[in-house]
Amino acid sequence: MKIALLGYGKMGKIIEKIALSRKHEIVLTIDNENLHELTAENLQKADAVIEFTMPASVISNIEHCFNAGVPIVVGTTGWYDRLDEIKQKCAASDGSLLYATNFSVGVNIFFHINRLLAKVMNNYPYYDVQVEEIHHMQKLDAPSGTAITIAEGIIDNLSSKTDWVNVLTTDDSDDDKNVKSEELLIESMRIDSVPGTHTVIYDSEVDTIEFKHTAHNRNGFALGAVLAAEWIHGKKGFYTVDAMFDFKS
Repeated sequence: MKIALLGYGKMGKIIEKIALSRKHEIVLTIDNENLHELTAENLQKADAVIEFTMPASVISNIEHCFNAGVPIVVGTTGWYDRLDEIKQKCAASDGSLLYATNFSVGVNIFFHINRLLAKVMNNYPYYDVQVEEIHHMQKLDAPSGTAITIAEGIIDNLSSKTDWVNVLTTDDSDDDKNVKSEELLIESMRIDSVPGTHTVIYDSEVDTIEFKHTAHNRNGFALGAVLAAEWIHGKKGFYTVDAMFDFKS
């Protein structure tokens, strides 16, 4: 399979390595130094595009792929306020798009079990719940897209929580976070050299239940993105990463 990479930073290079190990061919890489090569003609050399760039450029990149008629896998976050618009453009162009806050297989298993756990905990209202996420210092956005997906999975299945709020902390202090009882706290921490750790904590007066996913490196995210490109190849439509997995509730 022939793959084009939009975004050739740390993630792009890891995706390239994993794609090559799976016997795929990288036919195009685009970064800030060669944006002039992002043309329909070059994109059409690929069977699928994997996009990991920045929120400021992701919409334009998606539209380029729709216009070229090439399926795109989108790992960039921070553009979901335009989901409906992009979904309509995908349909109008008979395009193909799959997006995710996190492509890691392990994280998507975590998402699924998180939803099931929230359904169970809905029967035990004396537990309160919060989400903690830890990432490297270079990650400027907070909360992470993964943490938001976790929070949404809880809110959709736990009647006591109606919305989430975020607090960015630089230490482990127990200061009052001023969170309302119906709000789900996402506490974000930035620590050097941490690829990503997400923990769901259910706490009561008598015990604490913790459910955690720890990424050891970026390879899981990159492998998932390549698997997504393999999955969407030959398909038409607008998909979330859930379509890749056959989880049974």
